[in-house]
Amino acid sequence: MYIHLDGARISNAAASLGTSLGAFTADVGVDAVSLGGTKNGAMGAEAAVILNPDLVPAMKYVRKSGMQLASKMRFISIQLVAMFEGDLWLKNAQHSNAMAQELYKGIRDIPGVKVEAPQANALFPILPAASIEPLQSVAKFYVWDHMINQVRWMCSWDTTQADVDNFVAAVKSELAN
Repeated sequence: MYIHLDGARISNAAASLGTSLGAFTADVGVDAVSLGGTKNGAMGAEAAVILNPDLVPAMKYVRKSGMQLASKMRFISIQLVAMFEGDLWLKNAQHSNAMAQELYKGIRDIPGVKVEAPQANALFPILPAASIEPLQSVAKFYVWDHMINQVRWMCSWDTTQADVDNFVAAVKSELAN
């Protein structure tokens, strides 16, 4: 059996744990990784990284038949080169994780909000049901668990401190009503 790792948020995990991407993949016997660049600052650039040499020969056919061989692929691929030269992938992931920490600090003591500290760039607070829809008009997010009114808030590579501050102010205002 082969092991595939969905690496959409692997950069955030590595940044959070202070480890390399290889610690999640090659070092533990993963055969293939779908490496997500889009969630870490690239514009539509994703990559299938084949770590098991036995799988390499078939991949040139699989990528074309799976519609993963775009015309002018070099313009997409160069984004991934830029991400890994100079550790931009790590800088972006550390930033999004830091913004999640800032968001946590801003909301953790608001009465009516139940939230645990983020491990990476996601928070899963539980909110009063009546506050969810008004807050969704301020920022786009969805309900993670309708049974307990748990929502999913994500910070990204381009989240700013002003974004966090404005959203925290909106949460405070909404829950004060």
